[in-house]
Amino acid sequence: MNADAVRLRDLARREEAAPRFLGGHALCAGCGIPVVVRTVLNAIETPVVVVNATGCLEVATTRYPGTAWNVPWLHVAFENAAAVASGVETAERVLRRRGRLAGERPTVVVFAGDGGTYDIGLQALSGALERGHRLVYVCYDNEAYMNTGIQRSSATPAGARTTTTPVGPDALGKAQRRKDLTAIVAAHRIPYVAQAAISHVQDLAAKARRAAAADGPAFLNVLSACPLGWGTPTRDSILSVRLAVDSRYWPLFEIVDGRYRLTYEPARAVPVSEWVGGQERFRHLAAHPEMLAALQAEVDDAWRRLRDQVARDDARSA
Repeated sequence: MNADAVRLRDLARREEAAPRFLGGHALCAGCGIPVVVRTVLNAIETPVVVVNATGCLEVATTRYPGTAWNVPWLHVAFENAAAVASGVETAERVLRRRGRLAGERPTVVVFAGDGGTYDIGLQALSGALERGHRLVYVCYDNEAYMNTGIQRSSATPAGARTTTTPVGPDALGKAQRRKDLTAIVAAHRIPYVAQAAISHVQDLAAKARRAAAADGPAFLNVLSACPLGWGTPTRDSILSVRLAVDSRYWPLFEIVDGRYRLTYEPARAVPVSEWVGGQERFRHLAAHPEMLAALQAEVDDAWRRLRDQVARDDARSA
């Protein structure tokens, strides 16, 4: 085990001793979001303040009169989660400088979906990153606006069927390729950026811990399954995400002070068709092998570019 690896036993002990995210919420069976939230919050060793954008997570965890949150928590709009988190971080820093706060500094953690991150909240996120606020922004990416009816987002992959990218005689799902948000965030040259997935919780936990320790903004882009939107059995959520990782569609890597490092490499890369084949949203692609071939070529090209970048950074470090 790596020196900075996080043991599942330690996460479980944190969960038992002082749970930060409680059961009893209304997130769907098989939803990957609770895995993201529990893993991130249990991995961070400091106190936390959570800023939560509107979305599946917020709606399903705060139904009056109950709440699943056992930490300080703020609900904000789709578009301003990063701006509010910037204000929280600044206020804490100023009050501490004035002697009005003492003790361990909390980590400000933002949770938002791909709709509130890739699209509606991108401007606020970019501003927070450029200003250098010390916060951890976590995007739970299930690749569509699931909470409002499974509409496409810019995280939705090409060919996927949603309610706004239907399949029929004149359309074959989403026509555009997904946005590479991780690369966009990395272009801000912040201390820590990473991709993670609910299928690899120790990797996610280690990245959450490193993100919290970063001296400045940190960003985690976490692939999270949605059985309803993806059209998969609830029992297959982890398997679906693991196939995304093992097909190299969703590589696991981190960028520390501008240098790329792979944190997981599949022993055998499975075809992308194996990942999409189990999802109802891609069922129509079976009759269009040219679209599957284009998706495979896109994944292969992105993987080559990532490996080349890692090799260049390894050479610089040698």
